[in-house]
Amino acid sequence: MDIKQRAIDNLKGQVGSESSEPPVRPKASVLIPLFVKNGELYVLLTLRSEQLRTNAGEVCFPGGKSDPQDTDEIHTALREAEEEIGIPPDQVEVVCRLLDPIVSKGGLLVTAVVGFIDGSFLPRPNPAEVSEVFAVPLNLFVQKKDHSMFGAPGMFLHSFQFLDSDSGRQYRIYGLTAAFAIIVAVLALGKWPEFDIDLGSGSFADRINSRINRTMSKL
Repeated sequence: MDIKQRAIDNLKGQVGSESSEPPVRPKASVLIPLFVKNGELYVLLTLRSEQLRTNAGEVCFPGGKSDPQDTDEIHTALREAEEEIGIPPDQVEVVCRLLDPIVSKGGLLVTAVVGFIDGSFLPRPNPAEVSEVFAVPLNLFVQKKDHSMFGAPGMFLHSFQFLDSDSGRQYRIYGLTAAFAIIVAVLALGKWPEFDIDLGSGSFADRINSRINRTMSKL
């Protein structure tokens, strides 16, 4: 079995549900775009524009808030990914929703949608929203070498440093984006992280920690 099919089989066993949260809470979705390069799994990430009002200059997955015309969370993720990085929805092989939605620290109910794209895809970032698009080996998110935790008691978050050998740029991947990346890496690769995943206590930390622990228990 090749690496892509093995990852798909692992991920499909973790299908999440559509949100059952009250509709008054705003919803959002992100697309986690995986692809195979030189026999290794990679994931595509974006750097948000410095002109944005929220989370400017942060690394994240393509995605955004749900629109009234969206049929479900998958529709939202695919629409936003097309708007932000130019990937047509019919070029994304959707695998699953990742576990259940997570309420972000900003109060959004965020659903992560995992899909495979072709390794030859050339991003066309929308400069109003995205300043850069880059690829990261998925294995980074289970390795201790570039991992750290930051914050204060009750609000620890995972963080990763990534040096892109193609551009020479250094990126910091942290927070909810890092948590989603860890979950996908654990499932798709079938590997336990080399680091402690305990984030301590606190409402946001508890939500992230419970999702990662649930993932680990299914291996």
